[in-house]
This record gives sequence, structure tokens and C-alpha cells, in this order.
Amino acid sequence: MGDITDLLNRPDGLNLQNVSPPVQIALGLGLSALLPVALMTVTCYTRVIIVLSFVRQGLATQQVPPNLVLTGMALFLSLFIMQPVFAEIDQKALQPYVNKQMTGPDAIRAGAAVHKRFMLRHTRKQDLALFLHLSGNKTVQEPDEAPLPTVIPAFVISELKTAFIMGFCIYVPFLMVDLVVSSVLTSMGMVMMPPVTISAPFKILLFVLADGWHLVTHAIAASYG
Repeated sequence: MGDITDLLNRPDGLNLQNVSPPVQIALGLGLSALLPVALMTVTCYTRVIIVLSFVRQGLATQQVPPNLVLTGMALFLSLFIMQPVFAEIDQKALQPYVNKQMTGPDAIRAGAAVHKRFMLRHTRKQDLALFLHLSGNKTVQEPDEAPLPTVIPAFVISELKTAFIMGFCIYVPFLMVDLVVSSVLTSMGMVMMPPVTISAPFKILLFVLADGWHLVTHAIAASYG
């Protein structure tokens, strides 16, 4: 890791245009293999997919929506939320590099700085402090000074906590419907009837009448405002 950092910090930089085409292709394929991991960790995808999964679990509709639909919805909603960040990266890093106004390492650093600011805005200070403590880094005084390998895991666990809080708030109304149906069945002496069988249509009706997908989507997008 130190060798890579030293190479990026060289005055002449690492110009990928001077690398042979086969090596460029190999580097591109290697980086493309990391895209799914990056999508799930350094974007809002984690929060989105967990919240949507809580919605499906609260509705008790088994595989409706299907996993493919849920994943696709989470993917495009994540791209929509991340659009301002990607646009800033394109303006400050990608376009200057394409126009040969910036070297490859400078473009990477500029893009990483933009994305790092996004992650820090949605990272709890105690989570960042935890990973700084675990890494033994005592030189960081401000969040902006934290290295990217420390910011990423702090961002991930912050996203997990926020997603579970939102999922809990979504799950409570469905739980109340289950409790009401269970109480009614018990008072009628129908203790052998599974409450989920009766409550599922009521939960779906409640979700549709409340325009649930609209509210959930708005809540997810607004949480990044």
C-alpha cells in the first residue's frame, strides 16, 4: 500500500496513457471486478436495499416483490440519489482527466475527495472515532483528515444503523396490524387460525391506501438531503 501511495505522490504521477494497451485492459478488468463491492459499500445502496427489505418483510408477502425487482429498484434509486455526487466527480475529476488537464493520480485524488465528503456527511462521529482508535491513528484532528480506508467502514456501519432505524419505524405499523388481528381472533376463539393469514391482506390494503412505496421512497431520498 505504501508503494502505491508513493507512486501516486511522485511529481510526474502515474500516467496511464504511457502504459501498454494490454496492461490498461488488465487494470480495467481488475477494477471492474471491484465495482459491485464499491456499489454496496461506498454508496447509499446499503441503506436503500435494507429499508426495502424491511418493507417486504413487514408486508409478509414472501417473495413479492421478487428479489430481482427489489434489487433493481434499490440500484436505480441509489443511482438517482448519488447523481449529484457523480456529477461533481465528473466535473472535477473525470472531465479534466479526459481533456488532459489533470494526470491520472490527480484525477483519482480529486474524485476520491468528493466522494469522501459525501461519506463523511452521513457518517456518525462515534463510528469514525471507533475505526480511528482501532487503527491506532492519533494524528487526525478533524473528520476531513481521516484516511479513506478508515472512512469507508465507518460509513458502512453508520448506514447499517440508519437503515435499521428506518426499518424499525416501517415495521411498527405492520406489527400493530398483526396484534389487532391476533387479539380479534383470540376473542373469537379462533386460536388455531394463523394471524398472518388474516392480517396479510389488511397490511397490503393499508400499505396501498397510504401510498406506501411513495412514502418509503421519499423517506429514503430525504434522508440524504
